[in-house]
Amino acid sequence: MNLSFKKKNSLSGGRASGGKRKAERRVPGVGPAIPDGMWIKCNTCKAIIYKKEVTEYKLCPNCDAHFRMSPSERIRVTCDEGSFVELDAFLESENPMEYPEYEEIIQAAQKKAGIREAVVTGRAKIEGEDVVLAIMDSHYMMGSMGSVVGEKVTRAVEYATEHMLPVIIFTTSGGARMQEGIISLMQMAKTAEALGRHDEAGLLYITVLTDPTTGGVTASFAMLGDIILSEPRALIGFAGQRVIKGTIHQELPEGFQRAEFQLEHGFVDRIVHREKLKEELGKLLKLHKCVESEDLA
Repeated sequence: MNLSFKKKNSLSGGRASGGKRKAERRVPGVGPAIPDGMWIKCNTCKAIIYKKEVTEYKLCPNCDAHFRMSPSERIRVTCDEGSFVELDAFLESENPMEYPEYEEIIQAAQKKAGIREAVVTGRAKIEGEDVVLAIMDSHYMMGSMGSVVGEKVTRAVEYATEHMLPVIIFTTSGGARMQEGIISLMQMAKTAEALGRHDEAGLLYITVLTDPTTGGVTASFAMLGDIILSEPRALIGFAGQRVIKGTIHQELPEGFQRAEFQLEHGFVDRIVHREKLKEELGKLLKLHKCVESEDLA
């Protein structure tokens, strides 16, 4: 996967000779032009933020909310520099259910996210420790799990089992992909089975739940980790709050389905700030390696 980024030209203001500001020509009835992409809105605090104030960790400078990340951005802040090698990069979805215009939907998602499917898998190092990663992308059809997502996750886990490596999966998903019907639901069992064999081999599996992790992904590999971490305020659940509320006809607790609520009720082991996540994962990988070495002694 090409992890290079295009640099956009920065805007620079200038002054005319003699220190006087150069006169601006205005067209009557037309306001000043504002280039697209300079400002973003935080959905948590509603602040309008100058894009250049957001660091590589994609945090709101006003309220510290964790913005959603692409796989390439996640790799850059999590993996040791230059260590990531992608696996199964050229797998793409077909249209097994002959869903109308599904091919066009896939093409639009690929163009928007800049990747072939909603998950990127590969081998890398974190704090010097070898690991197999799967990183989902909410920019691609909200990270929905279709046949290729399930296949790539399964192959990554099987690769880790074969090479006796730990697995870390960064989850973000709206659930199973409806355009692939029952085939998308089959991926829940397939990924769980692969992780079961990985577990039988005595290997470590860590999940990092990011916003949002819902539906069939939550009901399968997202909640099967030996250690389940989460980013702050991540939405974690199966069905949506509106569906649950309409089913049980009761008011839901404040903060329901957020990471902090899930931690309090035992579904998450630890909430880790994104800036501390690489260090935390490195410690867990080293600790597991030490325990494994003692078992073999």
